[in-house]
Amino acid sequence: MHPFLPRALALLLAAPLLAQAQNPAPFRLYANTYYVGTQEASSVLITSDEGHVLIDAGLPESAGTIIANIAALGFRIEDVKMIMNSHGHAEHAGGLAELQRRSDALVFASPSSALDLAAGEVGPDDPQYHAAAKFPPVSDMRLARDGSHFTVGPLKLTAHATPGHTPGGLSWSWQSCEAGRCLAMVYADSLEPVSRPGFKFSASSEYPNALDDFAHSFETLEKLPCDVLVSALPQASTLWQRLAASADKGTEAFVDAGACRAYAGAARSALATRLSSEKP
Repeated sequence: MHPFLPRALALLLAAPLLAQAQNPAPFRLYANTYYVGTQEASSVLITSDEGHVLIDAGLPESAGTIIANIAALGFRIEDVKMIMNSHGHAEHAGGLAELQRRSDALVFASPSSALDLAAGEVGPDDPQYHAAAKFPPVSDMRLARDGSHFTVGPLKLTAHATPGHTPGGLSWSWQSCEAGRCLAMVYADSLEPVSRPGFKFSASSEYPNALDDFAHSFETLEKLPCDVLVSALPQASTLWQRLAASADKGTEAFVDAGACRAYAGAARSALATRLSSEKP
């Protein structure tokens, strides 16, 4: 199993503790793509002269950190035109309302996640229903569906449905280019099988398609062009190890064409372990 996945599973059920972690300074992943999130929950900024795109918003307490990180890189929150969401859990959507208020950006979410964002909590089909923390609701959203494209100036992002962890999970892909070299960038949603006590992914009346959804998501990420990966929980894709290596290798430390396949493979193993534990 992926060395970071067990820790990632525990963190998903302890969202209020995430804000207490020491946060890194923002840093460049490749070309116009930057990490502006916290130690435990990712947020990525993609920049252009015609406006920027932000992916995920961390906890409610993280909004100020994300805004400060954007400013530290020389950019302005007011120039963020779109905010893309991965799924409607507090550690990824908690700061959306404040970031939208500060930027006046459009927020994009899947149809399922949009219901969660509007309510400020997940619905009964979510494996973490009544276990996940509540967060400030988002009142103005646009829908993003599998395969939809969204543009801000020269930036073009594609939404990929990757449900399982939640029914409405989305991953995002785009290209970043520098000196004539363009790389496939991927922001992968969480794929960990985390739930409230008593929930069974193998037999849930509230989420009967969970296993089919996981299978779809694994296949999607395994096939997706993927040179640079950031996962919604950064430790689930060894981001901090790669950041340490970048002291010597520069941004090449973040480049790994097999990263999405490895991420999906680790999630497959985690799900298999979970299903084994659900047997009588």
